[in-house]
Amino acid sequence: MDISVEELTSVDKEVTLKAKREDLQEDFDKAYKKYKDQIQLPGFRPGKVPMGLVKKRFGKEIEQEEISNIIQKVFEKEVVPEYEPVGETEMVDFTWENDELEVKFKIGSKPEIEVADLSKIEVNKMVHDVTDEEVEEEVERTLEREGNWEEVDEAASEETQVLVDVVSKTHGDEDKDQRIDLRKDDASEFLEALKGKKAGDVVEMTIPHGDHEDELEITLKKVQKMHKAELSDDIIKDQSNGEAENLDEFKSYIKSRMQQYYDQTSDDLFKNDVADALVEAHDFEVPETFVAQIQGSYVDQLKQQQGGELPDHFDAEEYKAGMKDRAVREAKWSFISQKLQETFEDIEIKPEDIDEHLAGQAAQYGMPVDQLKQYYAQQPQMLEQLRSSIREEKVFDILQDKVKTKEISKEKYREQQEKKDDKKKNK
Repeated sequence: MDISVEELTSVDKEVTLKAKREDLQEDFDKAYKKYKDQIQLPGFRPGKVPMGLVKKRFGKEIEQEEISNIIQKVFEKEVVPEYEPVGETEMVDFTWENDELEVKFKIGSKPEIEVADLSKIEVNKMVHDVTDEEVEEEVERTLEREGNWEEVDEAASEETQVLVDVVSKTHGDEDKDQRIDLRKDDASEFLEALKGKKAGDVVEMTIPHGDHEDELEITLKKVQKMHKAELSDDIIKDQSNGEAENLDEFKSYIKSRMQQYYDQTSDDLFKNDVADALVEAHDFEVPETFVAQIQGSYVDQLKQQQGGELPDHFDAEEYKAGMKDRAVREAKWSFISQKLQETFEDIEIKPEDIDEHLAGQAAQYGMPVDQLKQYYAQQPQMLEQLRSSIREEKVFDILQDKVKTKEISKEKYREQQEKKDDKKKNK
């Protein structure tokens, strides 16, 4: 079989396989013999159907199946070792006419990357120490969660929640018994319309909805106020999983958990930001097939989130097109991460690294470590994914020492992120 390769880009190739019937005949003959021994037709003993009849009745299907097998074998034995494709291979053309076969594949190859000077990469890192005021606020939120809403004979205000029926005059639909917490910032438009109103009042208002405004008719049915729970020993023990027995211990518990949350959030944001900075610092092409594979994974993730079924009339191609930039970014980071793993000398997966990660997962899911180890032992693919995650964690540990890191407050970090988001929207 003749194999030719055309360079489409520095990382995209088109592979063409060509063959004539005489090149494939030996495989066809073996396939015919195999099926002749299996085919059963009325009037013939098993395995005794004449070859001419086999070819006449089943020849097209047998040859098509054998061509698929031949293509797969050639691709795996000759194309894969030579070009090491990355991403999902795409078949762009297939013809079997006049005893001539021509198949075209699009494959991606690993890009050549020269690691930038990491000491010139600058990344902000959010740092926040939990304050006593934040702890007090969390205690109040805990008492609210343990409390309940009570109906009051008062007008709606910024301290209340309302139960309403909402009719959209624009779309003609109705939502009954909707609860709106007027204390929240995202309810400011409803607060403005409903403030001072009591149960039984009907209010008309408009709210932005996409590229138009939605006219609403709101019937106020109940006004409610939050009745917070009293802090008790039972609440303290329940909310601290038995780790605290009095108020001081409870506050200490809350502060520790909040600090863990901020520290973990800081680490996660740093990883995302340093990856973005490195993607920005490296200019190279990524294979279209690899990007397409990532785009496809986004659809699969969405389907899983929707309980295994995508919404009716969901346009998968439009969705993937909208995720193109994100997929390119993810593809670039994947190749940069691989290059860094090859570059850093102290990237080594030790048994204790795997044990540590498994212990953390076991604690998270509330299952014995030995059971989790047995599960991974039976799932080689999952074990490799775990190894990959550990290697990337080690990459970020090293990067934290190699790039310039500027620690900033959570308020400053949030402000800068909002500016970045606004900049992206205005592009």
